[in-house]
Amino acid sequence: MTDTLTARPAIGQWRDYAELAGLQDRRLPYALVAAARSPFYRARLRAGVPEDRAGLLDVPLTTKRDLRDSYPFGLLAVPRARLATYHESSGTSGVPTASYYTADDWHDLAERYARKWVGITADDVFLVRTPYALMITGHLAHAAARRHGATVVPGDNRSLAMPYARVVRVLHDLGVTLTWSLPTETLLWAAAAKAAGYRADRDFPALRALFVGGEPLGTARKARIAELWGVPVVEEYGSTETGSLAGECPHGRLHLWADRALFEVYHPDTGLTSPDGRGQLVVTPLFREAMPLLRYNLEDDVDVSYDACDCGWQLPTVRVLGRSAVGYPVGHGTVTQAAVEELVFALPARYEVTFWRAQAGPDRLRVEIEVPDQHRAAACAQLCGSILSALDVDAQVCGLPPGRLVPHQVLTAQPDVLKPRGLFGADENWDSALLYYR
Repeated sequence: MTDTLTARPAIGQWRDYAELAGLQDRRLPYALVAAARSPFYRARLRAGVPEDRAGLLDVPLTTKRDLRDSYPFGLLAVPRARLATYHESSGTSGVPTASYYTADDWHDLAERYARKWVGITADDVFLVRTPYALMITGHLAHAAARRHGATVVPGDNRSLAMPYARVVRVLHDLGVTLTWSLPTETLLWAAAAKAAGYRADRDFPALRALFVGGEPLGTARKARIAELWGVPVVEEYGSTETGSLAGECPHGRLHLWADRALFEVYHPDTGLTSPDGRGQLVVTPLFREAMPLLRYNLEDDVDVSYDACDCGWQLPTVRVLGRSAVGYPVGHGTVTQAAVEELVFALPARYEVTFWRAQAGPDRLRVEIEVPDQHRAAACAQLCGSILSALDVDAQVCGLPPGRLVPHQVLTAQPDVLKPRGLFGADENWDSALLYYR
């Protein structure tokens, strides 16, 4: 569809939200017609294809269950020969969620991912440290980096061939300038760098930014990661089913790509949607070819706002709370992962608290943190007090020696990764026959 390439807008082509809505309304009919070509939406839209935004709101939400029930190609809207890639989400329910893209879809995917205020250039060495398997994350960053001429280092985080010690070596020896990973990965790299005798904010001078996504990132943890590495932390939000949905502007706010998709906020308590507020994010991509989606509920908890931002992008902002926004009852209060994480990383950096875990009991929250001996009493007392003050929850905070939650061996080991063998000599150990590691 050549018109999709020429019609895709770029940031700056609209002056305000009214013009942005006009761009959406002009593109929406094409997205509705495209969706009706798939078996799933052909059945759902049997009474007729909506023509505009008002008609779209009469279409039921598309759920993750709908995608699972349509596995593998029930949402395919183009001939199979036009597909460029096939993907699946992690499938924690036991049933995979399939998604697929054409070459033109990939043009849009890569362009949206590269919309970062820290640009990607041909001078960059880009370490991609997310899965390269059926999920889209690694392939997406790889495609965007190559489109802009960067050298890609494919450091898949699900591969035995890329332990943390090797990540640190690659970061240092190759002069990596940009990375893409979960936020938690960057903390593990810092710990592995320390174990190797490096200091993250001093011994990796080529590094200029850390791109992160895939899990909620609070203000305090983001600031701690930036302090550890001495570079900006640039957030990204999306999914395997949709690709990039939001990116960070120079003022540190996450903006929804509302020129490429319509967004709604679903309120499960009422069953209604609104343009903004707090609830679950619902997305209708405007330029999707292979697998158009209408009102797809990602089930991610978000807070969407149309407040003005100094960046001038004229795009709605979003705070991604994730499903961790669902809390656990403790005593008379409720505890969420995001709330505890914010308090942990609000501890002074000199306490060197990076790794933690917590367990919600009926009357008390049990928290364990890794902390050096000299800071243990102060860190535990301060965290216990802040949990009570902020969450109105009694807490038992236990300080553990470094290495108890993340073993030192995990940070330093370099396991052998072998090609499979069938034939061994008389003095060789053949217990690892056909395996890729030992």
